[in-house]
Amino acid sequence: MSIVLVINSGSSSFKYQLVDVDAGRALAAGLVERIGQAEGVARHTVSFHGPGVAATKAEYTRELPIPDHTTGFGIMLQAFAEHGPSLREAAPVAVGHRVVQGGSRFVEPTLITAEVESLVEELAPLAPLHNPGGLEGIRAARAAFPDLPHVAVFDTAFHQTMPPAAYTYALDREVAQRHRIRKYGFHGTSHAFVSAAAAAFLGRPVEELRQIVAHLGNGASVTAVDGGRSVDTSMGLTPLQGLVMGTRTGDIDPSVLLVLAERDGLTPAQLDELLNKRSGLLGLAGASDMRDIDARRRAGDEAATLAFDVYIHRLRAYLGAYLAQLGGADVISFTAGVGENSAVVRAAAVETLGFAGVRLDAARNEARGHGIRVISTDDSPVTVLVVPTNEELEIARQTLGLTRG
Repeated sequence: MSIVLVINSGSSSFKYQLVDVDAGRALAAGLVERIGQAEGVARHTVSFHGPGVAATKAEYTRELPIPDHTTGFGIMLQAFAEHGPSLREAAPVAVGHRVVQGGSRFVEPTLITAEVESLVEELAPLAPLHNPGGLEGIRAARAAFPDLPHVAVFDTAFHQTMPPAAYTYALDREVAQRHRIRKYGFHGTSHAFVSAAAAAFLGRPVEELRQIVAHLGNGASVTAVDGGRSVDTSMGLTPLQGLVMGTRTGDIDPSVLLVLAERDGLTPAQLDELLNKRSGLLGLAGASDMRDIDARRRAGDEAATLAFDVYIHRLRAYLGAYLAQLGGADVISFTAGVGENSAVVRAAAVETLGFAGVRLDAARNEARGHGIRVISTDDSPVTVLVVPTNEELEIARQTLGLTRG
């Protein structure tokens, strides 16, 4: 009775996991993509676990037309029926949905009703690349599982504890209020999971800890967590603000947009594409993957070296800012694809933080490992951790917590 189906839906794809919350693991996962294109792709992976047996996986792939999300959900159900696990034997008790933008209205997991659907649609202008796709997934899932409760878990919810000084932009107040312009923050599900997991790993109440969580993936953000509550985060009104990312600029002087609009005649749509899809590491060095950037940097490539240096410079700036906001830190955690796997990024990020009590153990940092691990020295006043994130498990936990009451 602890199985939850987790859905993460975009405009042309959706990911899913069937999660056993009590066991803390996924029974199956999948990706349905290229929805609406001539040829779509559906992948379904089944995980096998047993006493004394190493976990194994089997993957099944199909290529076929997938005209819409409803068709995609039918294909997902067929994959469960043909390859398992059986949704009769491993029956989900609820469906949890990742929704990117919840505005200031949604501060906790919310049971999805027609009114909630309408409000998510109303918030679409704040997340035009994410909320419409999420809404399509919600509607298709509710049609596929009409008898189950569906719960929305919002990326922005964890950050609704930020104080006004942190989320308010110094913009004309009337304009900001009219358009609901403020910092919302994203990756909240990951930051919530990692900060709680770090506290549990250390055997300390989360309420006692000052934490900084660096979620470093293709999208990246840093959050200051005080006593389990987000008090500041690097992403803003949209996921564009903050760190240098795979294809996004992060922080940039807004006047740059005015200059480009005036001199090159770029439209808002063209500016959006430039800032979100053609910038960041890709714009600086022609590659968005940190592994490629690091390999080229080590080979002496100047563009890759500059991209890496800009990336680290911005990351250090946010770590330093949040050390100041928190008055120091007890824990710094690295998570997501780059944070969990790039020793060179972690080392460079904290290299200048000795003044704040950060002492990295080089051997621990370089060692490969699974699960949560300490990479700081035993005598470091600040504990530095690598914490694998699991947003799907966190969504499943929050969904189950709400439906169980």
